[in-house]
Amino acid sequence: MTTPDPAGSQTTSDAAADAPSQEVVDRAVRKARGALQRYRVMALITGVMLLILCVEMIVKYGVGHFVDVDGVMRFVGWIPFAHGWVYVVYLVTVLDLWSKMRWSWGRLATMVFAGVVPVMSFILEKKVHREAEAKLDALVEQYAR
Repeated sequence: MTTPDPAGSQTTSDAAADAPSQEVVDRAVRKARGALQRYRVMALITGVMLLILCVEMIVKYGVGHFVDVDGVMRFVGWIPFAHGWVYVVYLVTVLDLWSKMRWSWGRLATMVFAGVVPVMSFILEKKVHREAEAKLDALVEQYAR
């Protein structure tokens, strides 16, 4: 005999039959933790590159009005291009983590904007890491057998 599930329409035996196996849960958590680690690395690299880009722009457009900086700019002209490509890789890691964690569209937009607002990637990385770890730990605890 089955007992009704207090959450709704399924019975307890049906819910147990629909529950994913431990192997599936472990694999999903492992993939999500890998995506989180890749995101963290790219958030830090993107944040550093954005700060370097800001310094380069201040030198070029701020100091450049008063002093000849053409000699210096030859050595730092690669920074905007490097930041652009780093940002593309950052976007890939954001999409990967976002899809694995099944977050909202607002979270995706916030994570995307963090790569173009100076210092925001550092702040958001800490918050995303904390929330993702809590969600993954809860998932592991929920399906622990």
